[in-house]
Amino acid sequence: MELTLSPEEQRFEGEVRAFIAANLPDDIREKVRLDRHLGREDFMRWQQILGKRGWFTGAWPRKFGGQEWSAMQTIIFNRVAGEMRCPELQVFGPAMVGPVLYTFGTPEQQAQHLPAIRDSSIWWCQGYSEPGAGSDLAALQTQAENAGDHYLVNGQKIWTSFAHHADWMFGLVRTSREGRKQEGISFLLIDMKTPGVEVQPIRMMDGRHYLNAVFFNNVKVPRANLIGEEGRGWTYAKFLLEHERVENANLRFITQELQKLRSVASEVMSHGRPLIEDPAFAAAMSAVEIQFKTLEIGLLRTLSDMHAGATVGAGKSSFIKIRGTEIAQRITELLVQASGADAQRYQPGPLFDQGRADVLGPAHALGPVATYLFCRAMTIYGGSTEVQKNIMAKHALGL
Repeated sequence: MELTLSPEEQRFEGEVRAFIAANLPDDIREKVRLDRHLGREDFMRWQQILGKRGWFTGAWPRKFGGQEWSAMQTIIFNRVAGEMRCPELQVFGPAMVGPVLYTFGTPEQQAQHLPAIRDSSIWWCQGYSEPGAGSDLAALQTQAENAGDHYLVNGQKIWTSFAHHADWMFGLVRTSREGRKQEGISFLLIDMKTPGVEVQPIRMMDGRHYLNAVFFNNVKVPRANLIGEEGRGWTYAKFLLEHERVENANLRFITQELQKLRSVASEVMSHGRPLIEDPAFAAAMSAVEIQFKTLEIGLLRTLSDMHAGATVGAGKSSFIKIRGTEIAQRITELLVQASGADAQRYQPGPLFDQGRADVLGPAHALGPVATYLFCRAMTIYGGSTEVQKNIMAKHALGL
């Protein structure tokens, strides 16, 4: 594994910087810089710009329309995107269901769905968690009854991110109750416009709408939307979760928040000097930056294995997920600390870019608390830290 950028990688980094500088819409860049909340159109507009360049699915194999980015290219893109204030990419399509489709899907399924993922014309959501089936995902109860040429789906999903924006869902459903509970699970693609699908919002403390409860009432799903074999959904889900947990390294987010932290700490005064010069605060910043560099090396190893076709293994992806979320949480803690009392004000007008609402206090204090509160969930969603540590103990230590 080579950590120094090669001349080719340096050229790629320059290409990414030039492309973002020329193509990232100014209004979106400004929203990200000012911690404004982004809507569906903001995300889709930027992703479609990337899609035209072939960069929304840059890591995909060329035979499926990707660029076959190396591990280092993937890291370079995410790092530069964070530095240049790009929006978070909605990875449910390109990094989750996309690899499942081109690995396990039929040619017909691939032809139907992969082009729309590549150009970001379709928004996907993930239907996994249920009431009573979160960390213990295999306990899910949403039933898919075989009705000949279709399944009849009944049940509920919860904490479904951006389901209110989604055109399609990839979900786990129970098609059998015989044998081990993992053996009766299947992987279905569900059109969110199908009669019987109901999306109910779950609003955050600061008024944001990311999460949803999704109900299925006699929803007809064609059998052609079954991925792979019936009853093998758990296998496909484990494959997908390895990709999801690598995405949960939060490389772009951490890069952006670190950049913001340095800026705020340089601006805020403490005892007559910039906070960044305070020995205790500077030490805390250095510690989290060192942890981030270590995480990047671990992520590079994991991505190198994936690109080489090797099995990543649950232990490695769990390590990446744990460290990425813990580092992100620590940075948001330091941002709240640096912003001080000014960050305690709740200002929905500026946050949601409503009307001509002015920010009370310094602009940098608008978003840290909202971001901090949201990031407390990072060590729960995508597989809780406690469960990830058990996976690492089982797979890495043989316990």
